[in-house]
Amino acid sequence: MNAQQQQSKLTNSSPQSCPLCAAQDSQHAPHVWHTEQRKPLAGRVHLRCPNCALVFVPSLYHLSATAEKSHYDLHENNPSDAGYRKFLSRAAEPILRLMPVGSHGLDFGSGPGPTLSLMLNEAGMQCADYDLYYAHYPELLQQQYDFITSTEVFEHLANPRATLDQLVPLLNKGGLLVIMTQRPRDITAFAQWQYILDPTHITFFSEQSFAYIAKHWQIELLELHQDVAVFRKPLI
Repeated sequence: MNAQQQQSKLTNSSPQSCPLCAAQDSQHAPHVWHTEQRKPLAGRVHLRCPNCALVFVPSLYHLSATAEKSHYDLHENNPSDAGYRKFLSRAAEPILRLMPVGSHGLDFGSGPGPTLSLMLNEAGMQCADYDLYYAHYPELLQQQYDFITSTEVFEHLANPRATLDQLVPLLNKGGLLVIMTQRPRDITAFAQWQYILDPTHITFFSEQSFAYIAKHWQIELLELHQDVAVFRKPLI
């Protein structure tokens, strides 16, 4: 299917609902925000939800699970790489600063080379790994945690609403949810952004999106950094 056929199919399909806030009524229906012109993703459409400001790629353009995993297999996440550790330290820092030593946590979407959990464990935390493709232990999603981290994962989620419905109840009272993902700015910057040329990057959160998450799931947006959002579950 070429780009023109994809556009036609998208236009003629049923209204797209937002995968975060589920809005699709006439007032809040997501609209086309950007159509990629660069290869290899020329023609891929990005919709933007006016209700929660999530930018997302319709399912028409999503990779199959097999193709998605093949892409992840190319990632070289080496726990001994000092640069990679420094990158992940932006997600580790709030945990180490705000949670007591010995806290129990989960790294959700740990990938083919788990590293953040190793860093946290070295610092005295107790962090397990869960990943759909590389550490698929469903029993870990039935336990309670003092913190949950998810680094460079949320941009890959086709259904972030379902993921948050799953993760937030796993947090103990006062627990932290740390999401690390890059945020889009204005449309001009978005159109030139190399980040969106990864075929597995399909969901992009703005500051407004994180505010929606805090309100809907009743968790405090405690801190918002350049690419890290820190949420806290209320103590009561």
